[in-house]
Amino acid sequence: MSNIKQQLPQINYFKEEDILHLLISEEPESASIEISPNVTAELNAAGELIGVEILNASNYIRDCILESVQGKLLNLVRSKV
Repeated sequence: MSNIKQQLPQINYFKEEDILHLLISEEPESASIEISPNVTAELNAAGELIGVEILNASNYIRDCILESVQGKLLNLVRSKV
């Protein structure tokens, strides 16, 4: 077992549950806020962001990428017209 501490931020994907977790700080979580469906912001005692949890992560990320690509393609097409 290694004694090397992993650097933050750290991303963990739990395939069985399809959950993506971004860890920004190892501080204890004091609260959480759902910022959109399936996306939860985890906060420390001072109300600062320490992590993000995404449920149904594969669909969420796919949809975000598709929206971004489609938006950029529309801008390219409009600028060439």
